[in-house]
Amino acid sequence: MKIKEIIDALEDFAPLALQDGFDNAGLQIGVPGDVDATGVLLCLDVTEDVVNEAVARGCNMIVSHHPLLFHPVKQISGRDYIERIIIAAIKHDITIYAAHTNLDNARGGVCHRMAQKLSLTDIAWLEPKAGTDGGSGLTGLLPAPVSRDEFIAQVGRVFGFDHLHYNGWNGTAVSRVALCGGAGAFLIPQAVAAGADAFITGEIGYHRFFGHEADMLLIELGHYESEQYTIEILREVLSRACPQLKLLDTEVRTNPIFSALGKLKIEN
Repeated sequence: MKIKEIIDALEDFAPLALQDGFDNAGLQIGVPGDVDATGVLLCLDVTEDVVNEAVARGCNMIVSHHPLLFHPVKQISGRDYIERIIIAAIKHDITIYAAHTNLDNARGGVCHRMAQKLSLTDIAWLEPKAGTDGGSGLTGLLPAPVSRDEFIAQVGRVFGFDHLHYNGWNGTAVSRVALCGGAGAFLIPQAVAAGADAFITGEIGYHRFFGHEADMLLIELGHYESEQYTIEILREVLSRACPQLKLLDTEVRTNPIFSALGKLKIEN
């Protein structure tokens, strides 16, 4: 299997034309050409440990969700982790590819996987992309209305943790849900306009929690947590298109944010 064929399969599912204007999805490092893939390591973020893992596990390609190269790189001298990753990837002939907002905005992509996990039906884009079958964020219906507390508990079970940030919504039942993986707070006005009872995203930010108590329930999952099922999507896409390809999920924790459940004992 050629690396170029792998890239083609990813872009057939999530065309680069669907990425947002600020983004830098697609090929990050490497000259695919006729290079054979020895294996693909799937991850959300490319870190130095992920590159080392790819080398140790015999993979010459890394497919991530978040782009390694997002801001301009003006020199490559190993000053920071991005420069060190570039050096290591080139040294070990590792191709790095990112499927970012194009995967968020694709039908069947990140937002659809979140909706699937919550068993939503009657799915529609919150912000359709003109001239495409893609869009930003989704809205859908729960199988049956539930109370606010029941819904918060359900979200916690689905995304695998028991602490969430949410606002003081004064509604009684959740039926229509809007959502967006990652930093989706820019879609709050669209969620309100769509008549959503709840909006779920990875990052909202302190000040954006104000003023929606009468509109809808706002739930902040955490950026990584909202996108944790992205690796599932990448694996499924590549398994279908390239059934003989060696696909490995990273064993590295790439979430840079840690949280502690319960109370930490602080020694004076």
